[in-house]
Order: sequence, then C-alpha cells, then structure tokens
Amino acid sequence: MTLVRGGPVLVEGPVELVCDDGTAVTSDRVVVAVCACRRSRRYPFCDTSHRRGAGRSRRGPED
Repeated sequence: MTLVRGGPVLVEGPVELVCDDGTAVTSDRVVVAVCACRRSRRYPFCDTSHRRGAGRSRRGPED
C-alpha cells in the first residue's frame, strides 16, 4: 500500500472493497487507486478529482 499526499491510496491488486453501504466492488488491476478524498465520481476508485478540487474541503458521506 502506498499513500499519495493529497491523492489516492495505491493498493496492489486484485482487490475487493466493501463500501459503507455494504456493497462489494472488485478490481483485478495490478495496482488499484482507491479514493481517499471522497470526490471521485467512481468512488471508491480514484478518478483524479482531487486534482481539480485542490483547496476544497473534503466531501462527507452526505454529499
């Protein structure tokens, strides 16, 4: 696992992630970028939204 400052958490794949609502999502990629800022439209996977939102506050589960 690698933490990217201001960006995603990089995890060696394949992975299965369980979201807050109990749904499970999988990825068979070699390295998976997991969203740490909760801005991603592909959450829980990173779509680089953190780059566009620099300086914005983190979104919470209610967003």
